[in-house]
Amino acid sequence: MIVGYGMAGARLADEVRRRDQDISITVVGAEPHAAYNRVLLSTVVAGTMTPESTRLHDDGWAEAHGIDLRLGCEVVGIDRTARTVLVAPASSGSTSSGPASSGPTSFGALPHEAIHYDALVLATGSVPWVPPAEGLTEDGGLAAGVVAFRTLDDCARIEAGARKGMPVVVLGGGLLGIEAARGLAGRGCLVTVVHPVGHLMERQLDPGAGSVLARTLGQLGIEFRLNALAAKYLPGDGLVLDDGSHVPAELVVVSAGVRAETSLAVGAGLAVDRGVVVDDALRTSDPRIHAIGDCAQHPGTVSGLVQPAWDQAAVLADRLTGADPAARYRGTSVVTRLKARDVDLAALGDVHTDVDCPDSEVLCFQEPSRGRYAKLVLRDDRVAGAIVIGAPDAAATITQLYDRGIPAPTDRLALLLGRALPAEAASPADLPSSAVICRCNTVSKGQIVSAWRAGAESLPQLAEATRATTGCGGCKDAVCGLLDWLGASQPASA
Repeated sequence: MIVGYGMAGARLADEVRRRDQDISITVVGAEPHAAYNRVLLSTVVAGTMTPESTRLHDDGWAEAHGIDLRLGCEVVGIDRTARTVLVAPASSGSTSSGPASSGPTSFGALPHEAIHYDALVLATGSVPWVPPAEGLTEDGGLAAGVVAFRTLDDCARIEAGARKGMPVVVLGGGLLGIEAARGLAGRGCLVTVVHPVGHLMERQLDPGAGSVLARTLGQLGIEFRLNALAAKYLPGDGLVLDDGSHVPAELVVVSAGVRAETSLAVGAGLAVDRGVVVDDALRTSDPRIHAIGDCAQHPGTVSGLVQPAWDQAAVLADRLTGADPAARYRGTSVVTRLKARDVDLAALGDVHTDVDCPDSEVLCFQEPSRGRYAKLVLRDDRVAGAIVIGAPDAAATITQLYDRGIPAPTDRLALLLGRALPAEAASPADLPSSAVICRCNTVSKGQIVSAWRAGAESLPQLAEATRATTGCGGCKDAVCGLLDWLGASQPASA
């Protein structure tokens, strides 16, 4: 049984069914609609993508795959002794902008159903963290004019409230906050980002890169208040910051971080720290219960990103179906890409090593006026980390080097500027079959070639067959390049 029908839960159901057509699967999801790609929410806010186009499954998915899907429901209790879960209609607290649920006791008047499980998987995700500023919350939920940025329903609220020329404040200058700000600016809103740190995206960027990003976004009409905290919200007027200054806003979008949703695990007596603690087999402190995605805490996990969740889903599906009982999750090497129109940014590995570090070779190139920044961290002649803004060719090459662990070209400057390619990556024909094209789904060139030979000759067909391009979408150009090459070189060879 899977608790949670977000990206992690939906992916696990797919992975289990791919391996076993007969195993019984029940999925419980609090939201009333099909699972969708949260990575694409900023494009929905920007108006460049419809909510329907973000869906991971169509309406007939569950029936077609023999899956018992319970939408608009949530698990409100776990009996570990009897191995049952208690399911009830979702409360109004199931969406990130609604009033908070008071826990299982608030469901006393609602019908409950006890469902037995052999194996239980918690994929409950995370919930937005709201800064403790006066006035942002009321009656247990967000105040009028304040919206979180976490779900499709949140996007609908933002779209309904945002108008051209309207002053909007985005609380949070992390990855999601920047994507929300760019989407709102694209709709014609006057956006100010309030961030408590001295530079943007501090988890993925160093101060120099954060400064270049802020300058680039400033040229797109977005303003910033850094090293600033919201102190008080004045409905319809704006925010008072901790330094006493005022930022006008008719709408406040909260994207200040998330917290793992662990209330169900806590109630069941499972080991919980920042998230539900799991081992390399993705087992909780109860071996019958597993956890994946944002709610899980594993030493090799980076929270809030899709790739670790999907890697975990593949490992757990191997174990639950018996396809590979020895499968273990050892962590995920993550490449972060900013999904914001007119801004090309990639960050990977160790980005915070200083240029004078004696144990590393660190190179840095800056051209703020043109929105370009490149930092490369090398150890033993291999890429250990990088930040690349405004140089997509360099980002693509460095990512390939990082993925494959091969030595970097000797001409480091050419590499930083995107002018040096590994000899084996000069063209799609020269890429090895093992080269990873879609990092979100770990799809290699060889898998794409095999799918194409099996009849998946268009981008939608390839996406359905391999899942390439269905994560962040950053690999779309590379997949299209492979399609063009395959179409021009029949019969192709991997």
